[in-house]
Amino acid sequence: MNKKKIINDPVYGFITIPSDLIYDLISHPYFQRLRYIKQLGMTHLVYPGALHTRFHHALGAMHLMGLSLEVLRNKGHVISAEEEEAATIALLLHDIGHGPFSHSLEHTLARGIQHEDISQLIMNKLNEEFDGKLNLALLIFKNQYHRAFFNQLISGQVDLDRMDYLNRDSFFTGVSEGVISFDRIIKMFNLVNDELVIEEKGIYSVEKFLIARRLMYWQVYLHKTVIAAEQLLVKILERAKELSSKGHILFATPALQHFLQNDVNGSNFFNEEIHLNKFTQLDDQDIHAAIKVWADSNDEILARMCRMLKARRLYKVEITNEEPDHNRVKQLTENTKNKLGLNEKEISYFVFTDTIKNRAYNMSTANTNILMKTGKLVDIAKASDLSNIQSLDRTVEKHILCYTKEF
Repeated sequence: MNKKKIINDPVYGFITIPSDLIYDLISHPYFQRLRYIKQLGMTHLVYPGALHTRFHHALGAMHLMGLSLEVLRNKGHVISAEEEEAATIALLLHDIGHGPFSHSLEHTLARGIQHEDISQLIMNKLNEEFDGKLNLALLIFKNQYHRAFFNQLISGQVDLDRMDYLNRDSFFTGVSEGVISFDRIIKMFNLVNDELVIEEKGIYSVEKFLIARRLMYWQVYLHKTVIAAEQLLVKILERAKELSSKGHILFATPALQHFLQNDVNGSNFFNEEIHLNKFTQLDDQDIHAAIKVWADSNDEILARMCRMLKARRLYKVEITNEEPDHNRVKQLTENTKNKLGLNEKEISYFVFTDTIKNRAYNMSTANTNILMKTGKLVDIAKASDLSNIQSLDRTVEKHILCYTKEF
């Protein structure tokens, strides 16, 4: 069978599947599941075009790895065919551990479990199934391979994962602020002692990349309406979980039912194989189908929230630099409690506060070194003549107040 297929990608044009093993991994049910998980969760409620999937993103990132390694080879760096395939696989599978509406799921049904850890667990399973052919890919993914630049291409400050999702998310949302010069940055890649660096000529493209990431967070990923939808979904799943824990039998697919009826958390997920089996059967369709049915639930709180989401009658969200005024929160709580006849615990489904954070660049975890023409390596935050690049290293925390508009 000919496995050297090409895929027509709306962002990059034709993408080639580079090897038989990669073709088989893409064909595996674990990977095919990503077709049914949206990359941006509830963002389509703000930007209607944002219906692309994690499947799209993984293939796009894989394509960028091929471009990057070709550039490095052309600059005289030796990269074996085995290393190339392993690095490509590690990037292809980097998001395979995402669940539907991943961050909402992590707060409710699978608490305290990071998708990166699930990705590694799934890669281990695939490695067993493919007779150890993913050994090197796993070493690269876990940053245990002696050539550090492979992992930096997958998980760094200017990595191919971020490069693809910024490019792809801006394409599908139509938010032009996220458009980056990915091809220019990749052509400026180089290696010093097997560490990834960017040649000085690429400094302005990297500056634009970092600023674009910050803008995309506030304009897309942390848009207040996106936050409203995601918070509503979290509260729906919290309520469904609470009812299930009290013995209520809610409509759900077998996979979703498993997470509603069992306390799945970081301590037991990795020790009991059934949790992973059920997790790899979950996608967006499980959640959507349940919400459609729960809108007619006997539980008025669950039914009301599901009807709100279906009709796009989301929470009113106020984002501020300071904590919301305590008296105002109290007044909103009292108004809503009186209108709906809820108790102290139940009111938290309709009036609550939280925080959101954004950090576009993190010097403490990894540096983006610029290779100056003199041969000296300088971190982008120090090499840049833009004063706001250093400010991107600061974590910006904002407070949110969510409440129902009608009350």
